[in-house]
Amino acid sequence: AHQYTSARRTRPHSPPGTMLEINLFRVEKGGDPEKIRESQRRRYSDPAIVDTVIALDEDARKLRFQGDRLRTEMNAMSKEFGRLMKAKEDVGDLGSKVAELKKEIARIEEETKVTETERDTKLREIGNIVHDDVPVSDNEDNNRVERQWGDVDATAARLLTSGAPAMNHVDLLYMIGGVEYERGVSVAGNRGYFLTGPGVLLSLALTQFGTKSMVQKGFTPVQTPYFMEKDAMAKCAQLDDFDEQLYKVTGDGPEKYLIATSEQPLCAYHANEWVETKALPRRFLGVSTCFRKETGSHGRDTLGIFRVHQFDKLEQFVVTAPTDNTSWDEMKTMINNAEEFYQALKIPYRVVSIVSGELNNAAAMKYDLEGWYPASTTFRELVSCSNCTDYQARRLETRYGTKKMGELNKQYVHMLNSTLCAVTRVVCAILENYQEKDGVRVPEVLVPFVGTDFFPFVRPAQAPPKPSKKEKKSN
Repeated sequence: AHQYTSARRTRPHSPPGTMLEINLFRVEKGGDPEKIRESQRRRYSDPAIVDTVIALDEDARKLRFQGDRLRTEMNAMSKEFGRLMKAKEDVGDLGSKVAELKKEIARIEEETKVTETERDTKLREIGNIVHDDVPVSDNEDNNRVERQWGDVDATAARLLTSGAPAMNHVDLLYMIGGVEYERGVSVAGNRGYFLTGPGVLLSLALTQFGTKSMVQKGFTPVQTPYFMEKDAMAKCAQLDDFDEQLYKVTGDGPEKYLIATSEQPLCAYHANEWVETKALPRRFLGVSTCFRKETGSHGRDTLGIFRVHQFDKLEQFVVTAPTDNTSWDEMKTMINNAEEFYQALKIPYRVVSIVSGELNNAAAMKYDLEGWYPASTTFRELVSCSNCTDYQARRLETRYGTKKMGELNKQYVHMLNSTLCAVTRVVCAILENYQEKDGVRVPEVLVPFVGTDFFPFVRPAQAPPKPSKKEKKSN
């Protein structure tokens, strides 16, 4: 099976701001609640929340029906009241009955609003429908390897021949004069850094090469805002992101948050808009600096620039039609774009399908591309590619097609995102895979942007500073 197709319906539409189509929960509307329960089980989340939504939805619809019935009754009474008044006949207690009905209708409307709000709050906690091809597990060790590219033994063999030890990216970047760790920490705190000389040249080269490559593939580069207002961010980020990832910006006006990825502002790019069929697909390349608290990764990758609070990133973001298998075909294209990028850099990698229990709420399926790091003899995440189908678009009210008067059936676009290059991580991969006895070779495709094909070692290795007790508590 591919994407789950929403049942066609008349009214009411899904409430604004929800993520799954409400009619998926309504059997009489062609919905399949068991499919949602099964998806929740695959996510290792409680399927009982589906029944809670169904119960609240039934209560809300009963209240709405009751309100409609009373309004019809009140309108009839009001009409009769007007007729009697016009005819100068006795209206009796009709006026007081109309007033009582108004009060009862107001009470029911308030109760309906409360019930619908409770339903929608629960609805937003339910993740997207997990694609049938996603491996079912809550252990990322069970991520399914789809394919592997490159010779992971090449660097080790080359170093063995030269008699040089395999060094990690932390030392290598320092030895070529590409970073100042201590100064970075003294200025910005834990995980702070200054890129210098070769580090800057490699970073800029990756950005330029990646942008040029994607423009040739028909992507439009977009330099996004670096912060978003809270209301906009809340429609693009999960609730736990606010605690674990997002930095709050202080100042005048509405609350704002620094972006953790350009996916977030690009997601809101078409908010409350109709995207015409002829304009799709829309392929964007987000170019931005990203900011992450990394609270959930305490103690991991604390050395070097692999996992930092600030980094530059190129992000593929595509908006497609919801019809046929369009978005699933686009997902294959996007992961292929990433693979071609790393093949051009000649960095060995593997592509894995992420297990169901590790998917974020928006993703129906996710692939990671993991690059090879010779010093630690392991694959590590460089790319994350997700198909979010219409899950995000519903929250943002990004519609598909052309707005038509009296339209009863809403359709929403599909949204997909995929890293192309998280710059600091890719610099780390280049350093380890291109290290030589006396320095680091520059990947051939980057030489025109860097201006040299080799960075010699200019100083011995020096371990970066350890975070202070105060910094450990705050990070």
